[in-house]
Amino acid sequence: MDSQQRRPRDIAQRLGDRSRAQSRARAQEASAWRRETFRLPRLEARAKAREWFDRFPKAAYMTEIEFWRELPDNEIEFTIRRLPTAD
Repeated sequence: MDSQQRRPRDIAQRLGDRSRAQSRARAQEASAWRRETFRLPRLEARAKAREWFDRFPKAAYMTEIEFWRELPDNEIEFTIRRLPTAD
C-alpha cells in the first residue's frame, strides 16, 4: 500500500487518538484551576473580587485576577482563577 493511501479504519483511528489526547489535555487543565469570568459595572466588579478573595484566600487557594479589561459604559470584564481545594 502506498504511503499516501489510507484506509478508512486508519484515518478513524488517527482522528480518535487525536480527540482522546485533546480531551485528556482539557481535563488536566480543568482540574488544576477553577476560573470564572464576570462582566460587571465597576463597583459591582470590585465587590465581586473582594467576595472571592474573602471566600478563597490567596494564601490557601492561590486566588488571583488572571485577566481584566475596561469596557464601555464603565464595565469591567475580569477572570478570577483559584485552586479547587486548599492543602
